[in-house]
Amino acid sequence: MANGLFDNVYNPDVLSCLANLSNDEVFTPPEIVNQMLDMLPQDLFRNPDTTFLDPACKTGVFLREIAKRLIEGLEPQFPDLQERIDHIFHKQLFGIAITELTSLLSRRGLYCSKYPMSEFSVSLFETQEGNIRYRNTGHSWVNGRCKYCGTSKNTVLGSAERGETLESHAYEWIHTVKPEEIWNMKFDVIISNPPYQLSDGGSAGGAMPIYQKFVEQAKKLNPRYLTMIIPSRWFAGGRGLEDFRNTMLNDKSISTMVDYPKSRDCFQGVDIAGGICYFLKERGYEGTCHFTSINLLKSQVLIKRKVIGRKRV
Repeated sequence: MANGLFDNVYNPDVLSCLANLSNDEVFTPPEIVNQMLDMLPQDLFRNPDTTFLDPACKTGVFLREIAKRLIEGLEPQFPDLQERIDHIFHKQLFGIAITELTSLLSRRGLYCSKYPMSEFSVSLFETQEGNIRYRNTGHSWVNGRCKYCGTSKNTVLGSAERGETLESHAYEWIHTVKPEEIWNMKFDVIISNPPYQLSDGGSAGGAMPIYQKFVEQAKKLNPRYLTMIIPSRWFAGGRGLEDFRNTMLNDKSISTMVDYPKSRDCFQGVDIAGGICYFLKERGYEGTCHFTSINLLKSQVLIKRKVIGRKRV
């Protein structure tokens, strides 16, 4: 059933076509995902016990690209392709979708079926969600604001009057004090492109950053490797990002940082003020951060690399 599943998958790649629909929840192009995966030790993809989590699934592209590497890397341990795929999808890959729609899209991208208990799934599960879950989580209001994400009860996004059928943007990953209880398991790698902002109910239609909350929640699980792609606005602080900025700048376990000052060089067609960046945090690493700044100009790649210490800048 799985023979040829991943053959010629990039001709064309629907996830590249979908890659960037808004600057709040930006879909990640496969080439960027693979750049992030290239930062990881590649023996992770040859280990049948390595576990991966995407806590903010949109298209499922992170899990799909990881699956492709595992399918190749685990061939010696699982010569039978179907047995290999079943092991990978059931034991190694896990996701939390940010909306019901993205849960269906992610399952379709990974399992080739919106419902992995159906005959069309490349790996059969006993439930309709497989290992990509979605819960219509609610906000917890304290003095008119959600105590977890900070959104205003009076905004359209957070309105209690929206009902259960409409998306509340109360993302499960950041609306709990114990994210480790969502799956009740440890993860070797947490990798994601989280939502970037939410309306804060201001008169000017402002928005507050929430991507830092996804990073902070991931740290609670203490994975061996943590990598996320987020806006670079935290470099300058402001908008409630001062504590996050100080923590990131003084985190000696961040071994790699890649920055795109112009977000269009990373996400075609999307402008994100301050640019975009991704990082690698390694448990047990203590040292300098290898910082790379990438600028694309008239088909020429101008890459500036430097090693930065841990002094605040």
